[in-house]
Order: sequence, then C-alpha cells, then structure tokens
Amino acid sequence: MDRIDRFRIFTRVIECSSFTRAADTLGLPRSSVSAAVQDLEGQVGTRLLHRTTRKVSPTQDGAAFYERCQRLIEDVEETESLFRQTTSRPSGKLRVDVPGRVGRLIVAPALSQFLDRYPEIDVDLGLGDRPVDLVEGSVDCVLRVGPLADSGLIARTIGELPLINVASAAYLERHGVPERPTDLDAHWAVNYASPASGRVEQWEWLESGIRRSVPMRARVSVNSAEAYIACCLAGLGLIQIPAYDVRRHLEAGELVEVMPAWRAASMPMTLLYPHRRHLSRRLQLFADWLETLMKAAVQ
Repeated sequence: MDRIDRFRIFTRVIECSSFTRAADTLGLPRSSVSAAVQDLEGQVGTRLLHRTTRKVSPTQDGAAFYERCQRLIEDVEETESLFRQTTSRPSGKLRVDVPGRVGRLIVAPALSQFLDRYPEIDVDLGLGDRPVDLVEGSVDCVLRVGPLADSGLIARTIGELPLINVASAAYLERHGVPERPTDLDAHWAVNYASPASGRVEQWEWLESGIRRSVPMRARVSVNSAEAYIACCLAGLGLIQIPAYDVRRHLEAGELVEVMPAWRAASMPMTLLYPHRRHLSRRLQLFADWLETLMKAAVQ
C-alpha cells in the first residue's frame, strides 16, 4: 500500500467518522483500514484521530492533515487522468441517487441511451425521496428537486420543474371547479408532508411575480409522491404536482388541470456532488446527459 492509498483511507475514515463504514465503502477489511491509519500516524509523527467506541473524529493535527491530503489526492488524480481522457474511453461504475418517480418515469426508461453511448460505464441507480449521505454511501451524485439546505456539497443547477394544479374529474363534479385562489376556501387538498422534515407544504401560487401561499383544508396527509397522486385520483382533494408526473392521467381524463393562471413557482432541479475539485470524466458525461434528459422530459 503506497502513501497515496493511505491518504485516501485516512480521508475516508474522517468523512465516515468510522473505521467500519470507511472499510465498507472502500471494499477493504477493517483491520487494513486501521493499520493504514496507524502507519500514517507513525510516518507523520503525530496522533491524527480521536478514537471512541462510537465515533472517530480528527484531532487538531488530523483536521489540518485532512485538508492537505484532500489537495494532494486531487492533484494526483488530475495528473493521472491528464492524458488518459484523450486516449481511452470512459469506464467504471457510477453510483447515482434520484427521486423515486423521476427515476421510474424519466431516468430508467432512457438509461439505455447513456449505456449504449458509453459501453464501459456501469450505473448503480438508487431511487428514493429521502436524502442520502453521499460520502458515507459512496454516492457519486444525487439529483434533488426543490430548495436546498446548506450541505457543503457542490451544486449544479440543471433546470426547473414546472408545477400544475390538478384534481380528479370526480372531485370537480362533486365540489365544483376553483377558478382563482379566493375559491380555495371552499375546497379540500391532499396535504404533502416533506419526507425529510415532516413539514406540511402550503398551497402556493405566483401573483404578479410574488410568491403567495395559504394553508388548505385536508382530511389526509401523505409523505410520498406515489400516495399524493393516488389520493388525488381517489377524489380526496386538489394537489400541486410536476406536470410530467401526471401527464398520462391528464391525457386519460382521470385528472384535470385547474387554475392554470395561478401556478406555483417552478422548482429548481440540482445535481449535487461531494466536495471534490475534479470530477471524473464518467461523472461529467453522466451529468451532461442527465441535464439534457431532464430539460426535455419536464416541459
């Protein structure tokens, strides 16, 4: 094991706060990870980590050494790939995480296009609506829809997701068709609670460029897009949803758009990467492909 390998192991232990999790993400035995860090401490002549039964954290020297290791690793990887990118085809595995319905309706059906174009790249596609830890999960990038919390990750905006207001035909027959926000007092909604925070989203719309919102009456709340749409189809209330998400229901007449002049603001779509200065070529290629795909699919 050379010195750069030890640097990589040490930085992964810091990022995972655990020898065991670092070993899992690197595909190494825990004993090898522990030995590599001990050898590194012997080489530099100082203790780099505080070790407890529950958590590993850097010492003051360890934190400073971690910053230097990151820069060294990035420089080595950039140097190693300087000529390889022009003489060889991109290869390797990408681990990607996207929201569940985006993955099922947009990414998965089109993924063969990317794989055919780059036959030496494999993709591990994760679907879910809850945040994932990119470092601990060894995930290369995640697609997020909506406002972002400050995470320290690198963010790349890849477009906006238009929202529309819809209800089932049965609901509108029973309760009437709302024409403007002042009509909402007489209507019901299906409430959506954020899977991450549990906060119930209010009904929103743009009025002369200003974002407005109001709480809606609701008899049911959900925390997944699947349940949100299912409850709307069942006639339980109005919902605000990305247009692509219910396109086939609109075409079938099962859902009807209402208040088209009073839509909520579009939601930003953002691709997040770990905090690395240089991205692999395969990740850059996938990000470009995904941006083109999403912009075409959500119109």
